Formats: sequence, C-alpha cells, structure tokens
Amino acid sequence: MGDKVLKQNKTAQLFLSNPRKTPGHFLVTPKRHIEEPWELTKNEIQDIFKLVFFTEKKLIGKLGDGCDIKQNYRPFLKQSKYKIDHVHFHIIPRTNKDLIYKKIEIRDNLVFEDLSDQEYNEIKKLV
Repeated sequence: MGDKVLKQNKTAQLFLSNPRKTPGHFLVTPKRHIEEPWELTKNEIQDIFKLVFFTEKKLIGKLGDGCDIKQNYRPFLKQSKYKIDHVHFHIIPRTNKDLIYKKIEIRDNLVFEDLSDQEYNEIKKLV
C-alpha cells in the first residue's frame, strides 16, 4: 500500500479507501502495524487526527456537507476485502442524499431507544 499513500506525517498515513462507501472515502492508519486501537501512542493519535482533520476540512463543501469519522474494532470478523486487521480511521464524506443515507440511515430512528436510568447506572459502572 506504500505507493498509494496520498499524504503522511511522522507516524500516520492517508489513503483512499478501496472498496469505498462514498466518493472521497479515505482511511488514515498508523504507519506501525497494530490491531488494537488502545495500542496507539499519544504521538500516533495526534498524527492520525492531524490527517483526519486536514482531510475533513478539504472534503466539506466539495464531496459532502459533513463527514463521518469512524474507527471499528471487530475481532469477531475475519479479515477480508471489507475488513482489515490494522487500526484505521475512516473519513467518509456525507450528505442526506448519499447512498449510505438512502439505503441504511434513513431508518436509523427505528433502532434508537431512550436510555433508561437502570441501563445508565449499569453501564456507567464500566467506566
């Protein structure tokens, strides 16, 4: 993937995602291979987000009205064309007319539920 790097700094690099969810879908990864996000160093986190914010500002108003910034940790899935075992952050340009919205998120309100006091109290014990 080294020849596909579009921008980089000391510890992080920026790529176009292939496959992509929307035009202008980017990935930012640490240069060091790691699989678990909590293994990132402070410098790696700072360098990653410098590239994320740089790219997000370039995309807004050109390929989207906003952006989703996502990091997935899913060790229960096998590595494939759609899932890699390397920490990465997605920068996905978004509009309310994009394919993700039209096919999936238009129905988001169907899965949201109010947070109960009991759930709040149980989960807050975890942090």
